[in-house]
Amino acid sequence: MSARPEQRKDPVDAIVEQWAAVRPDLDTAAMEVFGRIFRLSRAMGDRMEKAYAPHGISRGEFDVLATLRRAGEPHTLSPRELSATLMLTTGGMTGRLDKLERAGLLRRSPDPHDRRGLQVTLTEKGLTLIDEAVGAGLAVQTEALATLDAEQADQLAGLLRELLDSTTNVRP
Repeated sequence: MSARPEQRKDPVDAIVEQWAAVRPDLDTAAMEVFGRIFRLSRAMGDRMEKAYAPHGISRGEFDVLATLRRAGEPHTLSPRELSATLMLTTGGMTGRLDKLERAGLLRRSPDPHDRRGLQVTLTEKGLTLIDEAVGAGLAVQTEALATLDAEQADQLAGLLRELLDSTTNVRP
């Protein structure tokens, strides 16, 4: 899977070449793929943080607000539903909710169907902010994908979907 002659070499190519020199018996094809995925994830994560910063939120806070926004009217979920969707512990979720509530972006209220439960609802201020922030984030992602044509982007999305499915779904 090494770089084609017309492709520029990247740091992953250098790592693979080093392994080939010291351990020529290793098949580093997986390293070439996942090394690039990890580096891309880190680079895009940093860019997304910068896109959300002018809105006063982090990526983690964006995730909470975006989850409520995607839930549709009335933009309400329980803390447990949010934790499950975002794969966070309840403690981690509580910290995010506290900060977002102090900022006036969401509110917590008793669940009318469960007197022990709470509901988390996006406020108007939160709705406005998340709609702006999601646009800013998509602009960054679209810019990054501009090096690929539409067919390449579709192919990449499909390949990543298959890879993600194969690593997250255990089959008998």
